[in-house]
Amino acid sequence: MSAQLEAVIVSAEIAPAHDGAAELLVRLRHPNGGEETVSIDAEIGFRLMRNCGAVDLAGLAGQSWRRMMSD
Repeated sequence: MSAQLEAVIVSAEIAPAHDGAAELLVRLRHPNGGEETVSIDAEIGFRLMRNCGAVDLAGLAGQSWRRMMSD
């Protein structure tokens, strides 16, 4: 599916979760221009980076949000 038809990652940052563990805050932009931030745990964050071929958080920008769900 084209990135123009689905949400894409705008940015990501590491933040503390309520339990003290690290989590990844991912800012998404939807096709209608709306944005939202979602938090994902470290395991899914590492999977997302691997699936995107990102060596740092900046490498996630422009990627499809769906890459969080791929193995």
